[in-house]
Amino acid sequence: QVQLVESGGGLVQPGGSLRLSCTASGSTLAYYTIGWFRQAPGKEREGVSCIGDGAESANYADSVKERFIISRDRATNRVYLQINNLKPEDTAVYYCASDPQILMGPCMLLERVFTSWGQGTQVTVFS
Repeated sequence: QVQLVESGGGLVQPGGSLRLSCTASGSTLAYYTIGWFRQAPGKEREGVSCIGDGAESANYADSVKERFIISRDRATNRVYLQINNLKPEDTAVYYCASDPQILMGPCMLLERVFTSWGQGTQVTVFS
């Protein structure tokens, strides 16, 4: 299994931005579809974005389109999730996960296809 580690969470005021990072030790993320999921208190985990082989494969949940940007940096073996214009409803633990399949088209935000998960990073948006 891939050992994933998230970082970059924190406390932010509404309208602020954060960049979350997902990396792996001992594995090359370029070989995997990477997804970002989040779980807010008292709610089920939901998929927010994923990326396959290239930028054109990126997919986003409707609730985060226009504000979230997912990207890969193959040189540093990281996948980033840029979160702009943060809202209180973005408060959650954010997880990255890996899917060993990389499809040619847009990736799918289905939890069942992601086989390895990180421990999560907390994002809290407060006024």
